[in-house]
Amino acid sequence: MAAPAAVLKSQPRLFLGVESSVSERAWRDRLDERGQARALAIAQRQNLPELLARILAGRGVEPENAEAFLDPTIKGLMPDPDTLTAMPAAAARIADAVTSGESVAIFGDYDVDGATSSALLARYLRFCGLDPAVHIPDRIFEGYGPNVEAIRSLAERGAKLLITVDCGTTSIEPLEEARKLGMDTVVIDHHQADVALPTAVAVVNPNRADDLSGLGHLAAVGLVFVTLVALNRELRKRGFWNAARSEPDLLSLLHMVALGTVADVVPLKGLNRAFVAKGLIALRRRDHVGLTALMDAARLSGPPEAWHLGFMLGPRINAGGRIGRADLGVRLLLEEDVTEAGRIAAELDRLNTERRAIEQATVAQAEAEAMASMGLEEKGAVVVTAAEGWHPGVVGLVAARLKERYGRPAFAIALEPGGIGTGSGRSITGADLGQAVRRAVAEGLLMKGGGHAMAAGVTLRKDKIALFRAFLEETLGAAVEAARRERALLIDGAVTANAANVGLISTIARAGPFGSGNPEPVIALPSHTVAYADVVGEKHVRVRFKSGDGTMLNAIAFRAAGEDIGNALIQNRGRAVHAAGSLAIDRWQGEERVQLRLIDVALPETAKI
Repeated sequence: MAAPAAVLKSQPRLFLGVESSVSERAWRDRLDERGQARALAIAQRQNLPELLARILAGRGVEPENAEAFLDPTIKGLMPDPDTLTAMPAAAARIADAVTSGESVAIFGDYDVDGATSSALLARYLRFCGLDPAVHIPDRIFEGYGPNVEAIRSLAERGAKLLITVDCGTTSIEPLEEARKLGMDTVVIDHHQADVALPTAVAVVNPNRADDLSGLGHLAAVGLVFVTLVALNRELRKRGFWNAARSEPDLLSLLHMVALGTVADVVPLKGLNRAFVAKGLIALRRRDHVGLTALMDAARLSGPPEAWHLGFMLGPRINAGGRIGRADLGVRLLLEEDVTEAGRIAAELDRLNTERRAIEQATVAQAEAEAMASMGLEEKGAVVVTAAEGWHPGVVGLVAARLKERYGRPAFAIALEPGGIGTGSGRSITGADLGQAVRRAVAEGLLMKGGGHAMAAGVTLRKDKIALFRAFLEETLGAAVEAARRERALLIDGAVTANAANVGLISTIARAGPFGSGNPEPVIALPSHTVAYADVVGEKHVRVRFKSGDGTMLNAIAFRAAGEDIGNALIQNRGRAVHAAGSLAIDRWQGEERVQLRLIDVALPETAKI
């Protein structure tokens, strides 16, 4: 009797026979047998290089969709905005404010998504003739989301319509205060929602229980863009656009949408991919005064790529909200004067340098505390660290480093002298942190908390930390164990140093932009000799690999000094290893060189043949 089809489903095979790398991960082909057949079909039907076809197949692209995937367009992927629950009411109310010249206030979050969402909406309303007030709360003194004091201040300034972006879904009390003060509210948010929603004309949130749009993967800035499409359409119906006032070009605003989308680490699929792909093109034109100043302050060389948004521009926008003035990012994004934009960008760059120093010191303390609580065996499903003196503005970054270091969900909590802690958590795929935090709030372990699957924020009392840690162990233990058990490194393909050239990188880039949900392709370098390896800069390890024909390839392992990967490279100078990482262009002093950014290393003698 034949086995059922489900039983016959093949598992991805070991890649290069690596059962356990130096980071104790199996290397597996991203493609199972079905995926390999799909890759072959893509290559043959679309006349694409084999490696590019494998990359597309590894991301679930079917042969008939390959062409559209390689050129994602806003027009082709933009849904009807009215598929979002409450969107017609939101567009109508904002249109009322535009046509009657009402005073509007925008309340945003202090992160990059909040800053870009606020600036995008403000720019559009300015184009319509309004001068909206923009309030970004202070991370330390006000915390996340609308608060009663800020609402009262905006009401005193005459605001009749309050629009919250990247926040507001759980702000029951503050938005009730807005109603009492005579303000209407429109919420545009993407965070996970409870059943009870705040008092508002409209709560546009694809993650509310009664929304069937399927757009829950959008960042808030993407959601604001979709709202502007609906608003533009509503104003067109009302005859607002005429010979004296032409419609704005929404596509010219995509650089901000791209920045917020990448920085918020939402999945780069569907409309999000189009936002980032087209936003990068807009950034390359260097016609946005604030972002051009920021690129120059960040010393960004060459055309901007998606990783530049996440690792160079985003952190600088964030630095204002973390350790400086919360509104600096929005001010830069709205600035039209080149000189003033340069001054703000320079200040954000300085704050980012200061933030890095604070972060590094805090990470060292947090890792020491984590090791003390977990032991040498690194027991436990979660990492929860807390201390007085930590800057609340960097705890999210510290949590991300802890998650990366230990491969588990992690929290870093800054304790105030009064015994109240403010913390952030970051999770691994498969362990829903936002859901766990909302349950902890419901059970009285947290004073406040919320977020989404991969990231969350909490406020709690010091004496509840141990209980919170135990709750997370119980709640997330099984999911974390399952996720860590499947912690294989998926490989997209293999090349030699000789084949790793600029042309190959351009070919791979056609499947981008890469990021969350569309991971950077992982390329293996089989049996290459470690010709050089040494520590450089801030704990990085610089490497040169040599292939059998003598071709050299530069590589770098970030933050690997003293870690398993860095130790393996240095200890195996002159020997052959298997290396895996992503290929990129390293631009230095006007020169372009191909570089392998290392993720993992395996010793050939330990591979299973």
